[in-house]
Amino acid sequence: MGSVLFLVATRDGQSERIGLRIARECMANGLETDFHVLSPQSPFNGSLDYSLLVIVAAVRYGHHLSEAEAFLENYSKRERRAPLALISVNLTARKPDRQSAEGNPYLRKTIRRYALAPTIASAVAGRVDYSRYGWLDRLMMRVIMAISGGPTDGVGMLEFTDWDQVHRITKDVIALANK
Repeated sequence: MGSVLFLVATRDGQSERIGLRIARECMANGLETDFHVLSPQSPFNGSLDYSLLVIVAAVRYGHHLSEAEAFLENYSKRERRAPLALISVNLTARKPDRQSAEGNPYLRKTIRRYALAPTIASAVAGRVDYSRYGWLDRLMMRVIMAISGGPTDGVGMLEFTDWDQVHRITKDVIALANK
C-alpha cells in the first residue's frame, strides 16, 4: 500500500475539512497517511518520502496562502519529488468550468509560477462565512462576490463545496497512491 502526505493551508477551516475528508477515505482504503496544517508559524520541514503528496491550499484575495506558496517554492526546487496532487480551494471554482487547471486562474498561475507538473490538479469551491468576518473582510468578500456574480447579502454562511467532486478527487488520489 502507498503512503500519502497531506499538507493543508487554511484560514477559515474549509480547506482543512476538505483535506480531512480525503485523508480519512484514504485511511479507510488502507493507505498510510500523515496530515499537517501549514501556517506561517508551522511550516513543514519533514521528509517527503511518500507515494503521493497532496496539497490543499486556500485562496485568499487572489493568491494561495503564503505558507502554501512557500512550500511549493521549496518543493519545486527539489531534485527528487513525490508525485503531487494540488487542490486549490477558491470561490471561483463554484462554476464547473473553473474546476480544472486550465479553467481556474489561481491554479493555473500557481502551476506555471513553480513549474509544477501535478498528477492531479483540481479547484474546489470553498465557503463564505460572513458571520466570522470583520467589517473589512465582509466588505471585500461582498465586492468579490459582486464581481463574480455571487450572493452579496453579507450575512450567514454559504457553502459552495461540491462534496461529490471531493469524492471523485479522493478516488483519483487513492488510485494514484496505490500505483
